[in-house]
Amino acid sequence: MMNSEWDNTIEKFLNYITLELNMSKNTIKNYMLDLKKFKEYMSFKSIKTPVDVTNDGIHNFCVYINNELKLSNSSQSRILSALHSFFEYLILSEKLKTNPVDRISRPTHIKKLPDVLSINEIEKILNAIDISSANGIRDYSMIELLYSCGLRVSELTNICLDDLFFDDNFIRVNGKGNKQRMIPVCDVAIKTVKKYIKEVRCCQINGTKRYNSKFLFVNKSGSRLSRVMVFKIIKKYMLLADMKKNIHPHTFRHSFATHLIEGGADLVAVQTMLGHESITTTEIYTHLSRVFLSENINRYHPRSSDFKKNKHK
Repeated sequence: MMNSEWDNTIEKFLNYITLELNMSKNTIKNYMLDLKKFKEYMSFKSIKTPVDVTNDGIHNFCVYINNELKLSNSSQSRILSALHSFFEYLILSEKLKTNPVDRISRPTHIKKLPDVLSINEIEKILNAIDISSANGIRDYSMIELLYSCGLRVSELTNICLDDLFFDDNFIRVNGKGNKQRMIPVCDVAIKTVKKYIKEVRCCQINGTKRYNSKFLFVNKSGSRLSRVMVFKIIKKYMLLADMKKNIHPHTFRHSFATHLIEGGADLVAVQTMLGHESITTTEIYTHLSRVFLSENINRYHPRSSDFKKNKHK
């Protein structure tokens, strides 16, 4: 009976964040797993229903996931976010008046800055692609678009031919939570994608169209290119370009944002292009930009020790 009360409430909450808040599938899955841990702990402590949870109960649960489960700070923060949303839903449903998570301190952790490619490194990767082959033409245009528009890999693989508005220099993408946004695309990327469409994607063989899929990037059988395949393709060219950094599809998104901010782009404009709900998510790239500026000052300013070292090499 105890579990059925918990399960029923959690199920209603998951339906709420799916249908009403339109959260992404990945977020919903994580929340479901986090609430399962919480339910099991509270059931073990004989807490019969979610409305019986107290601030002390939340605190004890935090001690448990830290000391017993030994979860990372980031995982603990995510679980607390899930619990906060869960109890906010109960307040909205008039089952509670206050949120027991409100007075719980979030674990502090140092956010690791993502790897970023320089413009020269991106050129090096692109130059490693053999554009005399059909796959090479596809891969070149794919990586060019990934970097030029700062796309998530899921956004890239879901682009359809109908999402290209090249006459207006825009593409349409479906972001997290199935939210659509229009992103400006540069002439270089448009040129490479048009070449791929003309010479590979929509060319005819013996009078028959080569591929009939609605998706822009397809594999040799004409099916949509998968996320895993994009990872493998990028790994392949990373090795060919003899890159030492840990590169993955999201690296091009990080690089896109960092290069824009280094060039003086407005932070809100970058936020809009990336599809970030909160400006604080975008602000990480201002930190990356400051690192870039600091490195350049240390390297090129005549009063810096690095400059003096390099001068006497």
